[in-house]
Amino acid sequence: MDKKDIASYNLEELTQEMKTLGEKPFRARQIYAWLHQKLAGDFQEMTDLSKALRERLEAGYEIRKMEPVAHLISKKDPTEKFLFELADGNQIESVLMKYNYGNSACISSQAGCRMGCRFCASTIGGLNRSLRTSEMLRQIYQIQKITGERVSNIVVMGTGEPLDNYDNFLKFIHMVSDGNGLNISQRNITASTCGLVPQIHRLAEEGLQITLALSLHGSTQEKREKLMPIARKYKLSEVLAACDDYFDKTGRRITFEYSLVKGVNDTDEDIAHLTGILKPRNCHLNLIPVNPIRERDFQRPDRENALEFKNKLEKNGINVTIRRERGSDIDGACGQLRRRYQTVQKEN
Repeated sequence: MDKKDIASYNLEELTQEMKTLGEKPFRARQIYAWLHQKLAGDFQEMTDLSKALRERLEAGYEIRKMEPVAHLISKKDPTEKFLFELADGNQIESVLMKYNYGNSACISSQAGCRMGCRFCASTIGGLNRSLRTSEMLRQIYQIQKITGERVSNIVVMGTGEPLDNYDNFLKFIHMVSDGNGLNISQRNITASTCGLVPQIHRLAEEGLQITLALSLHGSTQEKREKLMPIARKYKLSEVLAACDDYFDKTGRRITFEYSLVKGVNDTDEDIAHLTGILKPRNCHLNLIPVNPIRERDFQRPDRENALEFKNKLEKNGINVTIRRERGSDIDGACGQLRRRYQTVQKEN
């Protein structure tokens, strides 16, 4: 019989689980603190539990392993990248970015991705599976244990589409912001979606305070379809209406992510279309010069052209920034390190 994934239980679920074992409710709090505050990776670390209880936990439950197989530290900026191997052999990426205001962890929500965005390495090879809640949490726990530094901000922008793993993602948000765990403020959490309209509307009803980042990438329906296959299912007008709903329900300003691809979506016509989309909305536009990947022929605009694009948008009254490139010397873009590791494994 498969063991139960104890680190995916919230405190209420864990309390009920302890009751079924005939244990008092305070045992659940002890175990929860070991898992989500002290970041224990083994039941034998839980020294204030009796040996008999630890043996019962070992017999029926598991703290799913997540082993670091690569840890790269940038020489250009304070960025570290991690490749973790899961219990079933899948690999996922996480990134730690250090800023003056604190440490930000970018985590994955799936092993692989089925969204098919043409400029992204994460989607090459498709989706293997969605991550469990515990596997999303453990990326942060492992980063803290490896580096000895606390994570204060989270971006769910690594491999995968978080709203394609909705229930585990939602539970992750509640557990990572729980005062009985790491207690990271929801206002310090950003989740990126390529625009799954029903799930955005559903998320708007959850009463969360996270920031929603929409992967826009095209200034028109036609350009989005060329870059993002999901755009054929959900029209740009529907996606924007869902974002408006999220803002209306939560009061949280939407961030629009826009990967700049040379000669594809960086024209004056794009500036005009983007202005029309963004000017009526309380939002922020984040320009991301695309990271070239070997399997695609997209090129990034040079710095001068990217700045000109930004400046023209600013003159049109758009709140816009160019995202600083981080970790370019350590396969910093989503999916690159995982893809390289898998390629080497196949060759060997």
